[in-house]
Amino acid sequence: MSDSDLRFGIVGFGAWGNCHAEAISATEGAVVQAIAAKSESTCDAARRKYPQAVTTMDYRQLIGLDEIDVVDIVVPSHLHREVAVAALEAGKHVLLEKPMAITIEDCNAILDAARVNNCLLAVGHELRLSSMWKKVKDLVEEGYIGEPQYCLVELSRKPYRHGAEGWRFDIERVGNWILEEPIHFFDLARWYLAKAGNPKSIFARANSRQNGHPELQDNFSALMNFERGAYAVITQTLSAFEHHQMVKCTGTEGAIWASWSGAQDRTLHPDFTLKAYNTKNDEVLDLTPDRMTGEVFELQDQMAMMVNAVRNGGELHATGDDGRWSVAMCVAAQESVDTGIPVEIEEQRS
Repeated sequence: MSDSDLRFGIVGFGAWGNCHAEAISATEGAVVQAIAAKSESTCDAARRKYPQAVTTMDYRQLIGLDEIDVVDIVVPSHLHREVAVAALEAGKHVLLEKPMAITIEDCNAILDAARVNNCLLAVGHELRLSSMWKKVKDLVEEGYIGEPQYCLVELSRKPYRHGAEGWRFDIERVGNWILEEPIHFFDLARWYLAKAGNPKSIFARANSRQNGHPELQDNFSALMNFERGAYAVITQTLSAFEHHQMVKCTGTEGAIWASWSGAQDRTLHPDFTLKAYNTKNDEVLDLTPDRMTGEVFELQDQMAMMVNAVRNGGELHATGDDGRWSVAMCVAAQESVDTGIPVEIEEQRS
């Protein structure tokens, strides 16, 4: 550790919290300084793996440490507002796992705390950093497909992990399952179709294969309309196998097709491809990136961007405003599922 290293405190040390800690340790200029874990057994695991770090079962003790620069929050979704606001009020920069929170009201409280205390707030939409999913964005921004008109983001995968004490299968703690993973795809669709203005309305459908648990929606699809006529389709099934994601974007002058497949979401050896077609040139290009892609790799990039943002004023990959937009889209989608009718997306504060 050097004097210039950015010192991270991690709140939450489950499976994904462990991935965060490993990503921090692998990032130049970053160090795991403290870990707040839920139980004595997870604290013991943290001590064994990171003996240099302060370990505690009380996250408030962690955020009270003077030697912490960034609080990295990796806890169940219903705790995001409580922990994030406390960290920001303590003057710490925050990296907050998605969803930013489970209600728009909670998102606003977190944003207010960041602004009042002049702290950075980044939200964990790490797919934006993918060598492939970002390549789709770059091609759209470069005008390769002309004016973007349509975007499809699709995921077919095996069921969710239950999470510590089954929190992911408890609707009170998870908020809704649209917030759990489709939120990434809503974020990508809004990002890809930014030239079409803001998302305006959503019509969604969902159902469950789990008898007695209609709230746990294994199959979900939504159609989202944008201000300037473009639209996106976001669809996911948890009733499948492995982990297979696809993006298609079309515009007035071309199309992009990208896919990613692995045995699981965190596989280190996926199969992936990206092809693009431009009508003027009338040719299909294989633009599959050489660099490996997957959420474990993007997590490391996320840490590097956080270091650069704090130390050098660099950009964040996804801001608090982006995080709130993502929650707003998911909340509207769930309301549409519940009511069976299209729902307007709540206007966002500037």
